[in-house]
Amino acid sequence: MTDHHSRRIVVVTGLSGAGKSSILKMLEDLDYEVVDNPPLDLLDALTGSAGKRLAIGIDVRSRGFEAHRVLERLSRLRALPHCAVQLLYATAENDVILRRFTATRRRHPLVSGGSVLTGIEQEADLLEPLRADADLVIDTSDLPVPELRRLITARFGEGAGSDLSVVLMSFAYPAGLPREADIVLDARFLRNPHYDETLRPRTGLEADVAHYVQEDPFYAPFYQHVLGLIRVVLPRFIAEGKKYVTIAIGCSGGRHRSVTIVEALARDLALFENDIGETHVPVMVLHRELARQGLASWRWAIPPETGNA
Repeated sequence: MTDHHSRRIVVVTGLSGAGKSSILKMLEDLDYEVVDNPPLDLLDALTGSAGKRLAIGIDVRSRGFEAHRVLERLSRLRALPHCAVQLLYATAENDVILRRFTATRRRHPLVSGGSVLTGIEQEADLLEPLRADADLVIDTSDLPVPELRRLITARFGEGAGSDLSVVLMSFAYPAGLPREADIVLDARFLRNPHYDETLRPRTGLEADVAHYVQEDPFYAPFYQHVLGLIRVVLPRFIAEGKKYVTIAIGCSGGRHRSVTIVEALARDLALFENDIGETHVPVMVLHRELARQGLASWRWAIPPETGNA
């Protein structure tokens, strides 16, 4: 848990168009002092004094930006006894960022003319070391603004802890692997409701679809192995101080098999919480393909222990 006598500092970075400015505004609403894009040489001065919680926005527009310089300064800050520092990285799918730039008619900071996609790809390369070091990666592609606010409030609001949070995500392999995933498991070998004309248009959120998937003789042993894996790794993640883990289950369409498994895991992790002592583990659920089709939205399966969430 965060030392309540430490000054809490959240460094927010990420891709242009992925929501960094919105996140900083949300932190400001949570009574953080917000400084966006200060020169890197001023970081020590900004964080040196005690006082209000601090949120600092850093991206490729920051004067003197180089990823290794940011990481060096973060390392120094994390070593200070009076600072509790977290790095938050905001990302989104390329097509989502392209749509956002088109809608706002903004210019990408790395492109004076030509393709916005080129700028997105260049920026992702420049920021990759920060993404790899981030305590929390948030993909805002399918995250409505109210749910993003709830997530930020839960993680960084008054009384919010710094323990592990878990995201359970279903997805479709043809739509691409979730880039924020820490663990990816493949459910495509299970029997597919897509080939049942009655079940095809429905989803794993419905009991009869879930029952159809669970009747596969290979479902139960696979599911128990998945649950056993999670029971092993979550306590280790907590012990190592990991703040955020995404467990992604994929299938062909992201509608039936992966959704069924994620929903089952969400229910069982509520029971599993009793097995890891005093630590409370918030669990979020996102069905990526269903969210993109407007059929489901991000939700808490186990909410954080904070009155603000």
